[in-house]
Amino acid sequence: MALITVRDLSLGYEGRAITEKLNFTVNAGDYFCVVGENGSGKSTLMKTLLGLREPLAGEIIFGDGLKKNEIGYLPQQTVVQKDFPASVWEIVLSGCQARAGLRPFYNKEEKALARENMERMGITDLEKRCYRELSGGQQQRVLLARALCSARKILLLDEPVSGLDPKVTAEMYSLIRQINKEGIILIMISHDLSAAVRYADHILHIGTTLFFGTKEDYLKSEEGKIFLLQQGGIENDR
Repeated sequence: MALITVRDLSLGYEGRAITEKLNFTVNAGDYFCVVGENGSGKSTLMKTLLGLREPLAGEIIFGDGLKKNEIGYLPQQTVVQKDFPASVWEIVLSGCQARAGLRPFYNKEEKALARENMERMGITDLEKRCYRELSGGQQQRVLLARALCSARKILLLDEPVSGLDPKVTAEMYSLIRQINKEGIILIMISHDLSAAVRYADHILHIGTTLFFGTKEDYLKSEEGKIFLLQQGGIENDR
């Protein structure tokens, strides 16, 4: 059963479309990558799935009782966010805000969930550290733990390895893959096409032309071949 069905979706700003007629489905267990040219609407799609933006046309249907506040989100970091003066524990726990609702405090279950996700990300020893004092890789682990606190079924990731060195990038991809194996659906924007075709089950390409299908079909498609050439080519090492 599809947890998300997108039909004839048009995205844009102030009535001006930047991409139109998007059609795709996201199913249980999916590792779903969104690729394409800069400015094609990938991040806007994420925000629309979260309900932060309204589509210009079309519809998004959530299945199996899925609600927008059950979707975890790891956005791209801004310079200001990287300098945020809060503790690791405070940031991770804030991921439970949607679960707490209007309550002015977090309960035992929510605190236990925050600790569990810190353990999953290997950052328990950083609990009292100030976020802005951490390395880029440590910060991403903290934000991933935070996103997991609100992700009941689906996790949206917007360029989760941007700016990280190769070793830390490989570690992040390993963590993300493990999260998917544990049953969380992943929808990830990525400029790293080699990672997309290595890990993803399905690929959505947004650009002057559109593609949605398996990674095997993407590699055979005209959209995939052209984009691979623009990216300088990759080695298919699935």
